Amino acid sequence: MRKRHLPVLLAGLTVSLSAFAATSDQWNLPVHTKKLDNGLTVIVSEDHTSPTVGVSVVYHVGMRLEPKNRTGFAHLFEHLMFQGTPNAPKGVFDKTITGGGGRNNGSTRPDFTNYIETAPVSALEPILWLEADRMKTLDFNDKTLKNQQDVVKEEIRVNVKNQPYGGFYWLDINQAAFKKWENNHDGYGSFEDLEHASLDDVRTFHRDYYGPNNAVLAIAGDVTPAQGFALAQKYFGGIAKRPTPAATDFSEGLNTEEKRVEQTDALAQVPAVAVAWKIPPRGHKDQAAIAVLADLLAGDDASLFYQGLVKGREIALNMNALFGLTGPWEYGGPTVMTIFALYKPNSSADAMVSAMDEEIAKVARNGADAATLKRVKTRMLADWNNKMESFINRADTLAKLQTLWGDANVANKIPGWIEAVTSDDIKRAASTYLVASNRTVIDRKPAPKAAPAAAAPAQASVSAADKK
Repeated sequence: MRKRHLPVLLAGLTVSLSAFAATSDQWNLPVHTKKLDNGLTVIVSEDHTSPTVGVSVVYHVGMRLEPKNRTGFAHLFEHLMFQGTPNAPKGVFDKTITGGGGRNNGSTRPDFTNYIETAPVSALEPILWLEADRMKTLDFNDKTLKNQQDVVKEEIRVNVKNQPYGGFYWLDINQAAFKKWENNHDGYGSFEDLEHASLDDVRTFHRDYYGPNNAVLAIAGDVTPAQGFALAQKYFGGIAKRPTPAATDFSEGLNTEEKRVEQTDALAQVPAVAVAWKIPPRGHKDQAAIAVLADLLAGDDASLFYQGLVKGREIALNMNALFGLTGPWEYGGPTVMTIFALYKPNSSADAMVSAMDEEIAKVARNGADAATLKRVKTRMLADWNNKMESFINRADTLAKLQTLWGDANVANKIPGWIEAVTSDDIKRAASTYLVASNRTVIDRKPAPKAAPAAAAPAQASVSAADKK
């Protein structure tokens, strides 16, 4: 996650999602796809409403595929991608894009690493040149590696170690919920593992995972498909494909026994709880139902958990739902649906979990009434369409979906999948996945405050007349 100033093919699915209905009046995004001879998949979404473009390059590698004993390496490598190449030394990438009125960033997730830019359309060719240049090679040197090791460690200090709650609801919860190393290790990185990363590790990682055949390039905005494909061929077509290591089997089934963890937090003022349930694999018939269920339970102030635990019982201070480090549509391997909440000091994690169970039991028994289900779906669809209006978000989403699903047109299917979720689907999802045996709970409490030091006994004053 490179933060500044502060984000299989369909034929392999166990259940075909083509059965999900699509609404006749939904916004249909233009999606044009072409694969170059070197294996790079190129997507163009033409939209001339603004003389700008969004660009995303997504590599099919993330925390799940980083080397063992090198936790955080995929994250470290993401930072190194901004440190220059023999043709564009350190600083050129950022100056070229920001100097032309654009902005850029990157992030690392379990199943992918993405690099994104947005700028006036006049900057498209320089952006593509820069992306192709760092796909070819980087400026591998000890000074840059040491610098970025320190930068990543500082990011971990700022975002995790020195923050109240420290991301336990997206970092620690995975370590507790999952069994396999690929799914449960600290993908942000341990300091020891980061320090042991070598230049050979860096060179090997770039060679193995950063070839064109392991990447997707998406361009959205003021460009035609013909122009986009021609530019992709011009700048990326000459990069040779490279063998990519086969992924290990990191699949996991649902849990069969509840897991409970207690933690203390020296920086927290009030206790917090994270409750996570493993959810079905990507492409499962219940995936859309889980997405809608999460929004129904904790999507906004009208959600069942907010109304039941914050407004009703008045034991919680907030309620939030999340899907690991991604979203309900952008995961490739096992993930969890997590509820994160702060709760009042006069309450307890047991009371929070019990109250959640009561709300879940109502849904498992009764589903959702038509008006509530319509409200939830309308909100989800509005959020989806608002996101897709942004060229940088559209390019990035299309590239991620192509990488994970093998089909960028999933972007045009998701609204229909949401619309097709029924009350019975909600009931089935709640009763199948949101059960105690499939649940992991972390109770994070403020650390006890140290007792104030006892005051030193007052010394009696001695006058000059008393001195002997």
